Amino acid sequence: MIAATRASTMPILIAASVMMSLAMGMRQCLGLFLPPMTQALSLSAADFTFAIAIQNIVWGLVQAPLGAIADRWGLRPVMVLGALAYIAAMAMMTATAGLSTLILAQVLIGIGIACTGSSLAMTATARAASPTRRSVVLGIVGAFSSVGTLVIAPVLQVLLGEWDWRWGGVLFVVLAVAMVPAAAITGRVDRLPQPAAPRASVGGVIGEALRNRRFVVLCATHFVCGLQLIFINTHLPNYLALCGQDPMLGATALAIIGGINIAGCLLAGWLGQYHAKNVLLGLTYLARSAVLAIYFMLPPTPATTILFAAAMGMLWLGVIPLVSGYVADLFGTRNMATLLGVSFVIHQMGSVVGAWGGGLSVDLFGNYDLAWRIGVLIGVVAGMVQIVFGGPGRTRSGARPVPAAG
Repeated sequence: MIAATRASTMPILIAASVMMSLAMGMRQCLGLFLPPMTQALSLSAADFTFAIAIQNIVWGLVQAPLGAIADRWGLRPVMVLGALAYIAAMAMMTATAGLSTLILAQVLIGIGIACTGSSLAMTATARAASPTRRSVVLGIVGAFSSVGTLVIAPVLQVLLGEWDWRWGGVLFVVLAVAMVPAAAITGRVDRLPQPAAPRASVGGVIGEALRNRRFVVLCATHFVCGLQLIFINTHLPNYLALCGQDPMLGATALAIIGGINIAGCLLAGWLGQYHAKNVLLGLTYLARSAVLAIYFMLPPTPATTILFAAAMGMLWLGVIPLVSGYVADLFGTRNMATLLGVSFVIHQMGSVVGAWGGGLSVDLFGNYDLAWRIGVLIGVVAGMVQIVFGGPGRTRSGARPVPAAG
């Protein structure tokens, strides 16, 4: 192992930012493919969103086992293999001619993003950052999860608007290739010294966590995060198209969400350094629900859509540094990838409901009214539960889990 110095950790943090930016950025822009792919391949909205739902199911199911493998054998091999899976997935999606191939591509995307997305990237970041600055650093790296969306969304929409949708798939193949060196460099965190801790079985680690009320609440309320985000990612472009808006408006909205979320993640990381993370998470869910309700109650226009995107951007992925930091506060970083994977199973259950449920809603009723109302209701419930029952408490070392100390 090598000593953890600024010179050794900075490349790791930069590479983790790039890897997560590409992985999350491509995933968050998949909804832009819905109109052209369904038209070209004679698929329904429910077909496309069913494939997205499968992606989220696979992502959730494999996140904890892959996290356990990474905790046991190292982050680097898992992340590099995940980047390769992402390449294969995007190549398959580009060549797809029907639903079955599209579903198989989404299965590979689910595996790829489980290896290269927020859970393992945040684990690498937490291990590379000093405990006293961990929350802030998590916020900085987490902010890059939206840089990809900010850049990719408008470029992709131009390709989809001017050429065949498969050119958008080619763009994603190229971006996936760029993830391989980023994953390899991020994996250097395996060589950094980590705090000594007794090695426990995966079952023992998970069992200890599930006996912690704060962790159970954190996992349960994570459901709303998955539902609301994937619903907007997947269905906002189609919703605007149904309302007669310019297709570019959906891409613009996703780009604005990504751009503003950079500030949102930085703010969440900074606030998490000084305030109770469970309260910040609860307020985030409540604020998201309020923004979602106001937007869908008004007729969609370019002005209201841009304001919605800006407001939602401040609340978008700020949960990443807060959830990651809270898990590190409660249990340390030794088994962090495993525990983030456990919480992510519930998150992905929400993603399935948001993706597929939204598609069923529009196919059955011709609108998204039922879908957004459900999203608002569970967001309010989750926010209140997180604030009231999610803390405060004490870490394994006996300190209150408010600062970022591990």
